[in-house]
Amino acid sequence: MVRLINSENVIVLKKAISGYMQMQKYFTHILEINNRNIEPCIYVMWHADQFCIYGIQNKANLTVLISNSLDGDIVAYAVEGLGFKTVRGSAGKRGAIESSLHMAEWLNKGGCVALMVDGPHGPLHTVKNGAVRLAKMSGAPIVPMGWYCPQWNFVNLPSWDKMTAPFGDCKILNLYGDPIYVPKDLPQEKEADIRKQIKEALEDIQKRLPVEYKEAKKNKLWNNLKK
Repeated sequence: MVRLINSENVIVLKKAISGYMQMQKYFTHILEINNRNIEPCIYVMWHADQFCIYGIQNKANLTVLISNSLDGDIVAYAVEGLGFKTVRGSAGKRGAIESSLHMAEWLNKGGCVALMVDGPHGPLHTVKNGAVRLAKMSGAPIVPMGWYCPQWNFVNLPSWDKMTAPFGDCKILNLYGDPIYVPKDLPQEKEADIRKQIKEALEDIQKRLPVEYKEAKKNKLWNNLKK
């Protein structure tokens, strides 16, 4: 079976995806609810919602963890083009130590990081341990987040994670959960409790998003966004 992404076409795909994201940013209108703008913090989301980081205002202060795969090459190129920083590696596999140290250093300087907690290859909606251990290492809180839009042109792509992306003019809602603080001396056997807390927070966000969206639309809150 031929991979859709390979070493021969990755450069073309990089430019194509980056071009789409550069154009799409003019039509993407993200309203944030309950973002306390804590700095430093560790934003966490499902892999499907990875583009929700675009709603974070201080893009230059956010470092995004992206895998070392060819797929990751494309995402990193596009994300950096939007003004974010990136670190390549994994929160749980080969390269985890180096990438974790890099992110911890960034957090200690007051920056924020973003992790897709069930990425890069799933299982779907299974929280891995990277965010928990990074929070223990740095003392920075974990902030769950997700996004939602009921418009027809906010689509689920045919990928393992059913990744969501806007195409054309979209009014999108970013919803943030309460910060989760992890003690530096948390025993390893208690890390599963934090993973469960993260999963429950992300599931709660998904349930609340349609209700919060309806309320925001009724109150015409997108009219208040800066142009």
